[in-house]
Amino acid sequence: MLVNQDYEQLLNAIENKKAVLGVVGLGYVGLPLAVEMVKKGFTVIGIDVDQSKIDQIYHGESYITDISSEELKACVASGRFKPTTDYSMITVIDALSICVPTPLSENQDPDTSYITSVVDQIKLYMKPGLLITLESTTYPGTTEELIQAPIEALGYRAGENFFLCFSPERVDPSNARFNTFNTPKVIGGTTAACLELGTALYSKYVERVVPVSTPKVAEMSKLLENTFRSVNIAFINEMAMMCDRMGIDIWEVIDAAATKPFGFMPFYPGPGIGGHCIPLDPMYLSWKAKGFRFYSKFIELAQSTNDNMPYYVISKTSTILNEYAKSIKKSSILILGMAYKPDISDLRESPGLEVYELFKESGANVDYYDPYAESFRDKHGEIVSSVAYDQAKFQNYDCMVLITNHSSLDYGKIASMGVPILDTRNAFSSFNEPHIYKIGHSVQHLEELNMALIG
Repeated sequence: MLVNQDYEQLLNAIENKKAVLGVVGLGYVGLPLAVEMVKKGFTVIGIDVDQSKIDQIYHGESYITDISSEELKACVASGRFKPTTDYSMITVIDALSICVPTPLSENQDPDTSYITSVVDQIKLYMKPGLLITLESTTYPGTTEELIQAPIEALGYRAGENFFLCFSPERVDPSNARFNTFNTPKVIGGTTAACLELGTALYSKYVERVVPVSTPKVAEMSKLLENTFRSVNIAFINEMAMMCDRMGIDIWEVIDAAATKPFGFMPFYPGPGIGGHCIPLDPMYLSWKAKGFRFYSKFIELAQSTNDNMPYYVISKTSTILNEYAKSIKKSSILILGMAYKPDISDLRESPGLEVYELFKESGANVDYYDPYAESFRDKHGEIVSSVAYDQAKFQNYDCMVLITNHSSLDYGKIASMGVPILDTRNAFSSFNEPHIYKIGHSVQHLEELNMALIG
């Protein structure tokens, strides 16, 4: 391993916490990372193009569920957290973490434009000895292709006068158990010196760092994690639709199977997949694989199955309304929960957005209630706002569809309203009222069960 002055200076600065750290992208990944760095004693420059985020940080107003406003205020008050929109601050940064979005294009191809934009800025303000770590989820080879090659074209050499790693983010919003510090961190360097420096740095604010041989391995590990989840969720979604057809309760089946202490891991059906990872990451892998003339049938099939779940929800709702001699067209429907998972405001790729649009296209009068997600833009660019919680008004809807099982929802009161409910999360599992239906369980079978219970 090549050890030179740049390596020695940076390693010494890291060990003594004198290194100035930088985080580009102060969103769901970047802000918690920056806060953890500050808490562990480093000076951190946070860069984001959104001036409103910078203003909120300076005012101690957190826009991320996992970071409290009090925690953010303490970081700013320390004087060691300096958010800015100015990329020229890269000139004083010793180690830079890139945490920008990597969405899909309309054609379901990787959109790496955010990474490319950051690299363009790095090239303007590059200095010798800089450690760059990409955290944004992307396809294997991105670190070398989009960062190493352009910077080396300037005359730099990875492992000699700059250092480059990939360490995939592992963020699960609102997870009370795992956070930035105690979630193991995989990291791969383009050279041995890069890996040594990256490991030394992350070890200062992450409990366990897991070094791997190359950035490609680290990039692939992230895609494997989320493709595993995508495929298994698709499988259980298909099982739910099968059980619906067969008159079997999929939720009871899962609970029974989960009693096996080995060889089984429970996954649960839902209205579709949302969030910043699972709907997107497998398609990065599928796209890259096609470049090697390898076509992943599992990934494509899982994506198709999960993408079709909102349509299943619409069909199921139609069946329920038919039981009351109504159709979706002109019916008043209330969607309960719009965020992609419980107890957060994050709407990225939420299946609720698709369900909303499908109801509108079917002619329904549709509203939504979410105590966290106050509004969103529909596909026409119009702002749609959450209705206020009003039990009297809720009783006037023809049907309610639970998309997100927020813990703050009063399921007992909602169930007592007597409005037909389609439960896509099994949140009403303790209620046996005949007007409560769920996916993965046929309407006819549920009616028969309720009649039996009454009898």
